[in-house]
Formats: sequence, C-alpha cells, structure tokens
Amino acid sequence: MRITRSGVCHSDLHIWDGYFDLGGGKRFYVKERGCIPPFTLGHEPFGVVEALGPSVSKLDKKIKVGQKRLIYPWIGCGKCAVCKGGQDNYCVSGSRFLGVNRPGAYSTHVLVPDAKYLLDTKGIDDAFASTLACSAVTVYSAINKLPKLGPKDAVAILGCGGLGLIAISVLRAKGMKNIIGCDIDEAKLATALKQGATSTVNTRAPDAAQKLAGIAAAVDLVGAPATAALGIGALRKGGRYVICGLFGGELTHPLPPIAQRAIGIQGSYVGNLQELKEVVALAKRKKLKPSPIETRPADQANAALEDLKAGRVLGRIVLNFETIQ
Repeated sequence: MRITRSGVCHSDLHIWDGYFDLGGGKRFYVKERGCIPPFTLGHEPFGVVEALGPSVSKLDKKIKVGQKRLIYPWIGCGKCAVCKGGQDNYCVSGSRFLGVNRPGAYSTHVLVPDAKYLLDTKGIDDAFASTLACSAVTVYSAINKLPKLGPKDAVAILGCGGLGLIAISVLRAKGMKNIIGCDIDEAKLATALKQGATSTVNTRAPDAAQKLAGIAAAVDLVGAPATAALGIGALRKGGRYVICGLFGGELTHPLPPIAQRAIGIQGSYVGNLQELKEVVALAKRKKLKPSPIETRPADQANAALEDLKAGRVLGRIVLNFETIQ
C-alpha cells in the first residue's frame, strides 16, 4: 500500500517517548513489545493499492492496483482463538499492529498481509477516512461497552481532543441526547458544543464533580488519575466508566463502593474489524460529523507531534504524503 494520508494520534507520543507511565514511578517501555528504535510510527493509515502478492490476486478479485483503501491497522496473528473470533485487536499470540509493533504509516508504504484489512471509503474525505482507523473505531468500541441507556441518561466524555470530539459524533449517531463534554481547555469545550454536546464542564472548576454527579456513564479518553477519579465518582448506581485514554498513572479506589453502587469499571482498546466497518458505514451515510482536521505535509510530522504534546492541536492532524516529491 502506498500511503497518502496518516493520522497523528496521541498514543504516538508515548511510543515517541519510549514508554507508558504506569504510576508510582513505574514505566512500561515500548521496546519490551518489539518497538525498538529506529521505528516508524503511524496507525491511522490510508492509501492506494500499489502491488498485490500472488495469493491476493488469486483469492480476492475485488482488490485491484490503484484502488484507494482505508487500512485496518490492528492486525493479529490470524491463528489464535481470539483472532479467529474476529478480535484481532485483542490478539495474544503475535499481533502485527501497524505503527505499534510493526512499521507504521509515517512512511511512503506499508505491507498488509490480507485484503480483508482494506476498506472502501468512497464518498468520505481521505483525511477524515484515515482517522476512522483509530480515533473513531476506538470510541465506537468504547461506547459499545456502555450499558443500555435511557433517553434522559447522561454520558460524560472526559477529554475533548481528537477522540472526544468524534465520540460526541458517535453518541449522536446512536441517538444519545444528553452528552456532556469535559475538558480543561475552553476552546475544546466550545468545539464540543459545536460537535453536538448538550453541555460542557471544565474539569478544573471547583464544582465539576457536583455538575457531573449522577451520570449514567463516562468514557475517559484521557486516562489520568484525575479524570478517572472524577468519572468514577460521578457515576450513579449501576453506572459504567470506560477507559481508553493512555495518559498514564494509577488508579486508587476503595473496593466496597464498587459493589455497593454496582458500578462497572472497564477498559477498551481500539476496536475490531467489524466495528471499523460499522464506523465506515456511518461515515458514508453522513451520520458522523467530522471533528476539526488539519492536514499538513508529511515532512512536518515532528512538528505535529510537538504541537500535540504541547496541547496546541484542536481535533486531529493528518499527514499528507502526496506532497512528497
């Protein structure tokens, strides 16, 4: 696949730094999972079919050289029970995640082992399509893990960056009416309202916990001790907190109230291939409102990461590899 667009994701920063913060002075170093420098980042790949292996050309006549395709990057071993069950993203036997433990999409080309990982996104803007492979499918999968919600139930989105803004779109597409955007940045909160949030809360405000009290669910797209404490503490009885942010730290929470309040605490990691197909279908039907996207030339990848790290990005940055001569 010849890469034409590649989204820039906050988790790229952790790989760039070389570790994830586990809290208490502990770190998980990415080299322990095969991500050893020099390493190519990028797990939101979109491109053009440039060449076919012999088995592909024989088995899948629908894939042809020159076709534009979104690439599902969470590629498993294809052999373990998890992969055979359609959960490549949870592979336990030898995952081949692009930009995570295999060379990624900050590049001119990537290799894809099976045509099933290529999705037709005709009718969707190329830059927006690339972000579906991580940001959109990640929040879609997290939202799928929420309990059945009533029409008046409130869902808090903790973090209104690239993931949070598209999460608001996904919730709207699923019919949710009461969506609370939460962040520490007033510009991001204003964008959350434009994206479809019903209301917003600045989580640094002294009354933030009071304003969120009684929510049915929280989706934490930051993943920091402060957001976890706020989201879990605000849940009503029977509520659920889903975390997929990787900012870092550790969670300390008393055990009895988890049972007494019957709350759920669940992790969610990206999404499976079927979920990405469903996300693409929503986008094709114009059910997903794109979050703000800034397209930059691919040679500005380092500057994009620096801006993301400094909190200067509103929405998503997508690298354009067609500008490379």
